[in-house]
Amino acid sequence: MKPLIGLTPIVDAARDSLWMLPGYMRGLAEAGGVGMMLPLTDDAATLQELVGRVDGILLTGGNDVAPALYGEQKETFCGENDPLRDRMETRLIELALQADKPIFGICRGLQILNTVLGGTLYQDLKTQTGTALTHSMDKPYDRTVHEVTVLPGTPLGELYGPGPMAVNSRHHQGIKALAPALRAQAVAPDGLIEAVYLPEYRFVQAVQWHPEHRWQAAESQSILRAFVESCRG
Repeated sequence: MKPLIGLTPIVDAARDSLWMLPGYMRGLAEAGGVGMMLPLTDDAATLQELVGRVDGILLTGGNDVAPALYGEQKETFCGENDPLRDRMETRLIELALQADKPIFGICRGLQILNTVLGGTLYQDLKTQTGTALTHSMDKPYDRTVHEVTVLPGTPLGELYGPGPMAVNSRHHQGIKALAPALRAQAVAPDGLIEAVYLPEYRFVQAVQWHPEHRWQAAESQSILRAFVESCRG
């Protein structure tokens, strides 16, 4: 059977809706998995049942992580937060780690993973770091806009080989302090950590770029296949 991957829903508060970019589903399907959008809930019993039913969790992109989760006051340059989604994903991460279910985070997914494990975030990269690198690109999102350096001795280093790799980029927040348990595996030219992993687990990885916008690209398929294969258990 194909592995069943639970995807966290993207929240649109203005339209009172939950939605999903098709690239997530298409990318997982091409990699041999089946994606399923999860309901938005923080009910403990429901989340426990969902983690028991799926073979892996994909933490999608979306709105900003609430600064209160990493001990900061919200600044005016921080974007919209969704407390229910923050609570849901926090508990999903905890449950998935307890069960050693594979986790793959994309963009916000990297940020919430870092936050839950004790790290902090820049609420807005340009304001707080002055970086000149294009982290928030314009459409089309399926092109590359800057490079990252993949670090040796990491899962991504084994997958792609260490050295430069071109990525797309669509975010304004990022890792400030890396969570103690996480390890960096790719870094942007301005020093921002763009990919992480958690050692000693079957598969816990996250990237700051967007494979779902480039799901047909070879590097996107490589990481998605690695995630799906880990979900086969």
